[in-house]
Amino acid sequence: MSRTLFEKIVAREIPAQIIHEDDLALAFHDIHPQAPVHVLVIPKKPIPRIAEACESDQALLGHLMWTAARVAEKLELTAGGYRLVINNGANGGETVPHLHCHLLGGRPMAWPPG
Repeated sequence: MSRTLFEKIVAREIPAQIIHEDDLALAFHDIHPQAPVHVLVIPKKPIPRIAEACESDQALLGHLMWTAARVAEKLELTAGGYRLVINNGANGGETVPHLHCHLLGGRPMAWPPG
């Protein structure tokens, strides 16, 4: 199977505007932002989607949420609020088969989102 766009970003084969990196996760600005701030937080481990995460991935999944909150603080979104979104499968809006969390902020968010 060929590597995903996100795996190539992790490997630095494709450039990205990275704003956070640690041993487990990478956060970078989305190239097609849907809000004034639109960051993707991904695990470095290639998990295709949340539905395919294993029991052994629990700590990593928690780390993604924790990382998204730290990135939101760094981008000064905490006071006004922000949205975290994880898409799963075609009907969920997934376009890259590599688990990722969208961090959206900088404007009021509507509900329902779809």
